[in-house]
Amino acid sequence: MTPKPDELRAVGLPAEPKDTKFVKVPSHVAIIMDGNGRWAQQRGLPRVEGHRAGTRNIRTVLQACTDFGIQVLTIYAFSTENWNRPVEEVKGLMSILMEVITEESEEMHRQGARLCHLGRTDGLSPEMCAAIHRATELTKNNTRITLNVAFNYGGRAEILDAVKRILREGVDPSELTEEKFSHYLYTGDQPDPDLVIRTASEMRLSNFLVWQAAYAEYYSTPTYWPDFGREELQKALAAYNKRERRFGRL
Repeated sequence: MTPKPDELRAVGLPAEPKDTKFVKVPSHVAIIMDGNGRWAQQRGLPRVEGHRAGTRNIRTVLQACTDFGIQVLTIYAFSTENWNRPVEEVKGLMSILMEVITEESEEMHRQGARLCHLGRTDGLSPEMCAAIHRATELTKNNTRITLNVAFNYGGRAEILDAVKRILREGVDPSELTEEKFSHYLYTGDQPDPDLVIRTASEMRLSNFLVWQAAYAEYYSTPTYWPDFGREELQKALAAYNKRERRFGRL
């Protein structure tokens, strides 16, 4: 028996996803995009093809976030620990990411998305650094949605970099607050993530937004990242709407 649209809406899975209205829409969603390699292996493909499929999926999820009214999407593209993967896989990842930055920035600009890089540039090629700079400059005045790409990123490294900036600027320790410290992070004055999603059943934070995600809600799904589309995001938002956020209060 086919469920009626009203029955679908009652469990947060409407018949027409674009018309979905959630009572609570997170301002900032952060995603740990996991399972690309396993997705590829299940299909008898090289791991790099899983990463390629995963990067193609970013546009789909970004569009869905825009439709749902999410203001900031942060994706974990490449961690500081990922340099320890096999050399050929790292080379493949870098090549794919270079293609995405180069080819997708114009489309993101047309769609009103602002692209921000979170992470260090140490170890990146001059060509990669130039491509990141061009994309962020091109889109810096867009306001429809912000896409943070955590690339060559580590949460502990981010905190350490913030401390170094504070010391360089001679900030009086007595005037340092949590709010002021947050200003020195890569995310600057952006809102902290309300919801952190991790695909492929993993339950670890993996050094991702360790300061900013202190009070975020967490959602884990067995779906591999290349298959995490609009409907899967919708499920995550439905789960988020069932949470009661107390921030330490009763």
